Amino acid sequence: MNDERIINAIKALSIAQISKAGSGHPGIALGAAPILYTLYSKHLNIDVLDEKWINRDRFVLSAGHASALLYSMLYMSGFDISINDLKEFRQINSITPGHPEYGVTKGVDMSTGPLGQGIASAVGMAISAKYLKEKFNGLISYNTYVLCSEGDLMEGVSYEACSLAGNLKLDNLIVILDSNKVTLDGSLKDSFDEDILKRFEAMGWYTQVVADGNNPLLIDMAINKAKRCKGQPSFIEVKTVIGKGSLLQGTNKVHGGTLTKEDIRQLRVKLSVDTDLFKNIRSLRKEMANFIRIRVMHDKKKWEVKYNAYLNTCDSDTKRFLLSLNEDKRYDVTKLFNDALFDDDELRNINSKVMNTIADNYPCFLGGSADTASSCKTYLKSFDDFNSTSLNGKNIRYGVREHAMGAITNGIALSGLRPFASTFLAFSDYLKPSIRMASLMNIPSIFVFTHDSVNIGEDGPTHQPVEQLAMLRSIPNFYVYRPCDANEVIGSWHTALNNDKPSSIVISRNKVVNLSTTDPLMVKKGAYIVRKEKKKLFGIIIATGSEVALAIDIAEKLSRKNMEIRVVSMPCTRLFNEQPQSYKDEILPIGYKTFVIERASKFGWHKYVYNDKYIMGIDEFGCSGKEEDVLKKLKLDDDTIYKRIEKLLK
Repeated sequence: MNDERIINAIKALSIAQISKAGSGHPGIALGAAPILYTLYSKHLNIDVLDEKWINRDRFVLSAGHASALLYSMLYMSGFDISINDLKEFRQINSITPGHPEYGVTKGVDMSTGPLGQGIASAVGMAISAKYLKEKFNGLISYNTYVLCSEGDLMEGVSYEACSLAGNLKLDNLIVILDSNKVTLDGSLKDSFDEDILKRFEAMGWYTQVVADGNNPLLIDMAINKAKRCKGQPSFIEVKTVIGKGSLLQGTNKVHGGTLTKEDIRQLRVKLSVDTDLFKNIRSLRKEMANFIRIRVMHDKKKWEVKYNAYLNTCDSDTKRFLLSLNEDKRYDVTKLFNDALFDDDELRNINSKVMNTIADNYPCFLGGSADTASSCKTYLKSFDDFNSTSLNGKNIRYGVREHAMGAITNGIALSGLRPFASTFLAFSDYLKPSIRMASLMNIPSIFVFTHDSVNIGEDGPTHQPVEQLAMLRSIPNFYVYRPCDANEVIGSWHTALNNDKPSSIVISRNKVVNLSTTDPLMVKKGAYIVRKEKKKLFGIIIATGSEVALAIDIAEKLSRKNMEIRVVSMPCTRLFNEQPQSYKDEILPIGYKTFVIERASKFGWHKYVYNDKYIMGIDEFGCSGKEEDVLKKLKLDDDTIYKRIEKLLK
């Protein structure tokens, strides 16, 4: 196979896409093409006709701005991408969007663009491969490869994740750095001049340098060494020239934008490509695609024989787990608790029992916390920690690394497992970029947040969430559950695990009463009546979480004063919004005074009430003190809320 001709064609295809779109990133396409060519042609175990093959190698383009290069590579490798698709680069409804999007383009293993997210999620993919290899006696044994930029390594999330990868000795993870020493704004040395290799060595990685990034033979040798390395993840610094061949090569001016017509003309001469590139590239594509197919075909057939033999000999539970990796999963969580009785307890303790029962019954359920498992109560007691000597452990000790935890959780979800991540609700801000990526990719990551209100008292305003619920609810395609008792905790997990979308389950630290009127199966409606009016309806109170019991208590007091109140528990606002209008009108009929009780930001609740006075919430930060004193200072104590509602009703 003629390496140079194909690399030049890949470069030319990439530049043609960018030129036609009028935007893109030509610098990395010209500089890093030999890296991706070598990786795809010589190393990645992939089947372009079976893109969901569970034992395929994963590739993450953490430097998502190199999308044109990736699409050219996928096309040349034989994936179902056409020349017309390349011509539609960055156009509306195309399968070649501006940055890679999971579920849009075949061969794209995750959405990337926000720097650092890709490399961090790749750590989750590597964790999953180790876990699955142990579960299935070596049947699943793929590697995860990453192409990252220096921008990725400047983002803190990348070093959080890489630090953990070194600690876990993930030798199935190979990261390749496109080291061109240039950023969007100028020279790299102006902002980032540390010794990257020493930093990775200090984190327990095996490191190499390829001095000539234009030499596929040297790149090939380095990747082979990385694949043979045991007990360490691998980091390869490949020294490249940004925009190689362009009149602007080596400068930040070639990072983004388009090349001039003069530059493209002289570049085509250097690359020795036909002027009608799109029409005359097919023979080279066939050559590269056939080379990859022949290289992988024999090994895949051997693996399929092994896979079928394993399916025929393993027990039914293992078979079900294996088959579920590429299928929609269904979990009947409510059946696990048919005879279970929960005492009145702190909601986090109740949630702990529910999570542990789920873990005991579903092998794909695993996760961890950012050094808060003892406070969040999310440790899975029947299972070991996941580490280099216990690869079937279900408890991932993330350490104080919330940023990385979120991204790694997404990588695990992308691998077909059902992961959770947990920390305090106030620290959900640290996970926001990863939650947004989970929502964009439409993957079932679950984030468990505890200590959900200003009523946690003495820890003070830094730990007391105010705006976090509103922030989480504002994220498109993200489902936030705030259950009030054991029944709703069970219902939240049941609904979240069967939704195939990202979710957050927000749990109180406080002791709650298990209510007789709550229903796990009604959580899927988003909101439902937990106290029905006994006489003519006077008003409605909507409440969430631990405030539901307070709402019922207030309603009972008002009933004794001939003001009959309906109480609606709304554990998930998004699910309620998705219900038919007839159901919404049934639960919240028009024409009655409606109140909201939630000890958090009022933002997002105004559509249910007449004005701001009808929301028993908070638009300021909390303070340090005893719970009852904090609530009184914020005018959110039980008695004040009762009196405010009574006054408004009168």
